[in-house]
Order: sequence, then structure tokens, then C-alpha cells
Amino acid sequence: MTIQRILATSGGFVSNGAAGVVPGATFREALRLTGADRPKVCFVMTATGDDRNYLTRSYEALTGFGCDITHLEVYPMPNADPVERLCGSDLIWVGGGSVANLLALWRLHGVDDALRQAWEGGTILGGVSAGSICWHLGGPTDSFGAKLQPITNGLGFLPYGNGVHYDGELQRRPLVHKLVGNGTLPLSYATDDYTGILYEGIEPVAVIADREGVDPTIGSAAYRVELVGGSVVETRLPPGPIR
Repeated sequence: MTIQRILATSGGFVSNGAAGVVPGATFREALRLTGADRPKVCFVMTATGDDRNYLTRSYEALTGFGCDITHLEVYPMPNADPVERLCGSDLIWVGGGSVANLLALWRLHGVDDALRQAWEGGTILGGVSAGSICWHLGGPTDSFGAKLQPITNGLGFLPYGNGVHYDGELQRRPLVHKLVGNGTLPLSYATDDYTGILYEGIEPVAVIADREGVDPTIGSAAYRVELVGGSVVETRLPPGPIR
């Protein structure tokens, strides 16, 4: 039986103490879940206009992790057939940036349909920030400027709203609450920096912290935000299985 998995994060990589980054626990768990001896990883950096520096750092971060790495870009034109490239991967990782631009270009080039086909076939989808919001119905974004605004045309593989960088940017938490409260977003899941949520099918099953030694009571976490009896209720979800 094929299990569809999405790892939606506000992290994925952590500093290696030098000039680069290495996979955090969320990304390493995604690699493990592929079940492949040598996972095929595809980076998709549409949200930053296929920025070469971002792509290079991502390739370098996986040095020594026993992966076969490729990428899908759309600037100035697709560098591969989206279905072939994405469905041939074990793990697809989407970088941060502008989720609004990402969604528009994916739909223009058929990347959205190729991603759904890959997901339904068992390829693990993951990403950070824009690469987290995109799998959901929407969430707060800075795609339109410094003042956060809602985006509501996400891919909707996951039927929830999504908040990223929940503890890292002051506008994030109150706007998620406002959007859930006024019905712009349905029940939503949010993540602090360096934290991710693993979904199996459409069910959130675990919270993963990128950094070791996170205090489960006060450290980085995920959150469920929902409207209950006319009031917005936030439930903290510490690292570990979601019960």
C-alpha cells in the first residue's frame, strides 16, 4: 500500500558552523522515509526564481549523504519534463521564497499536476516556508510586500491553512488567528522555525524538530489553530507523535 507523505516545515537545514548548512532532523527523516538505499532527491527552487546560489548550497548540503541529486527549474524555461523529473524522484524538496510566484509558475508549466502525480505515487514532498504553504490551502505570506497578506489558492493537497515561521516573525501568529477566526482559512497547522509536521495522507502524524535537545515544554513546536464555539483555539503540538 502506497503512503502519501508530506513534510511541511519552517526549517529542514541547519548551520554547520561554517559557511554552509546541513540537513536537519526533518530532512533526514524525509530521506529515511524514502526507504531507498540511495535516495533520488529533486530540489525545486521556483520561489526564488531558481536562484543559483540557493541551489548550489542545497546540493552542497547533501554532500556525504549518499543521495542522487537533481533539480527542476522553470527559468527561463523548464530544464526537464516535470512529470518525468518529479515522478522519478524519491524526495522532492521545495525551497522558500514567494509562494504566490511559485504557484503561478507551477500552474503555467504543469508542475502542480506533476507534483500531485508524484505524491499519489509515493514520492515524499517536503519544503520550507513557501515550500510548506504550497501543499496547503493557503496561509500568511510576504509574497506581496513587507506586510503579510493571506494567500488562499494553494495546491490543497492538505485541506488546511498553514502558518510558517510562527515564532520568528511577529506578524505571523496573530494573522493566522485572524484568518482562522474570520473564515478565510479553515483549521490550520503552524510551525516554529526549525520545526516540521509530517503528514501521512492528509493526517498530521508527527512533529519533528531540526535541532537536538529541544525542550518539549517550552522549545520550538507546531500548533493546531481552529475555530471552536466562535473562538480561535491554539493547541501546542510538541516534537513527537501527534495524539
